Amino acid sequence: MKKWLYILILFLLPAVAAFSQDDDPGQENGKIAERMREYIQKNLGLSKNEAERFTPVFTRYFREFAQTHRQNKSDRLVLQQKVIELRLRYRGEFKQIMDEQRANKVFQYEDKFRQEVIRIIKENRRDRIPPRRTKSLMQRD
Repeated sequence: MKKWLYILILFLLPAVAAFSQDDDPGQENGKIAERMREYIQKNLGLSKNEAERFTPVFTRYFREFAQTHRQNKSDRLVLQQKVIELRLRYRGEFKQIMDEQRANKVFQYEDKFRQEVIRIIKENRRDRIPPRRTKSLMQRD
């Protein structure tokens, strides 16, 4: 009986560990989308009512933007065209929530947010990895 219990535990422990891991790559995109949405709402100064109406539309836009990027990343010109078409379509939806001027600024704030994230990622990479070339040049002397 003890032998069967050990065998059962031996098979169940890896299964439990596998199910407990967080392997959802979409979750990271969800966090980024959430932070981007908060950033845009704050900079646009949306009222509570506008923010409640803006959230589902922006979430849809973000998903479609990511999907468009994945599908067209091999052809830069087609990607740019698809992004422009997507933004034009969603600008109309954002205009139904807020005035035209702020609806246009959604995309400006989106670009600023993306640039800031890229800058932070580059900084973190630079701080983590020491440059190899300078070390190898120093050792030759």
